Amino acid sequence: MNTLKKMHFADSYLINPTNPITGSLIGAGGTGSRMLTELARMNHSLISLGHTGLQVTLYDDDTITPANQGRQLFADAEVGLFKSVALINRTNRFFGTSWRAVPEQFNAHNLKSLPCHGRTNIYVSCVDTILARFEIAQILKDLNDSHTYQRSKALYWLDIGNAQNTGQAVLSTIGEIKQPDSKLYNTVPSLAMITDEFQEILKQQNDTNQPSCSLAEALEKQDLFINSSLASMGASLLWKLFREGMTPYRGFFFSLAHYRAEPIQAG
Repeated sequence: MNTLKKMHFADSYLINPTNPITGSLIGAGGTGSRMLTELARMNHSLISLGHTGLQVTLYDDDTITPANQGRQLFADAEVGLFKSVALINRTNRFFGTSWRAVPEQFNAHNLKSLPCHGRTNIYVSCVDTILARFEIAQILKDLNDSHTYQRSKALYWLDIGNAQNTGQAVLSTIGEIKQPDSKLYNTVPSLAMITDEFQEILKQQNDTNQPSCSLAEALEKQDLFINSSLASMGASLLWKLFREGMTPYRGFFFSLAHYRAEPIQAG
């Protein structure tokens, strides 16, 4: 019986890439909008450390309403604009990036019209519905191709979801990641997708992706700070992959009501 600690080693391309790591951020709502800022901070820090950084594309076809203000950082002047466009323009101006906004859904129907047919190294999904998660999972499985060049090879998927006071983040590999030989750890080449490991639980949940008419109504559905908490913790998981090149964890369950986080082991 192997008693060594389980550890997933990051794909070597994340550590020493020849081009910026490409990323798709799917969803620009409460969590997605916060995650964009965390990715921008990560990009700035990586470049300062000699890394090539990130090149992110944000997908969301939703427009800004007054109900989005407060939980999401949108100004009065931005009401009516596409969330993705407003957020990317703001991020590019502040950080000097050239990231891209796509005011469309990331789904199988739109895939051929999306930049690079939707192919990037890392995917971060912050979507509202279970159906969207299963569709993203199927797209990523179809994109798994060992013969693809590294600069466009799909490697990881981080899915973040939440209820009013609870949430989770689950990191998955898209296919197997080659692991080094190790006498210290029991290496884990594959991290299961949330839609595979928790399939039955997800199918039992009800989708309630109904727009709120006011901020007060939106706060009844999701606590004011649940999204920012999940975004920061989820970004930290990616950050450690870049900085340490390995992780014993592939996610966490989080309760804001009890200020408690429970890590998910890598294997």
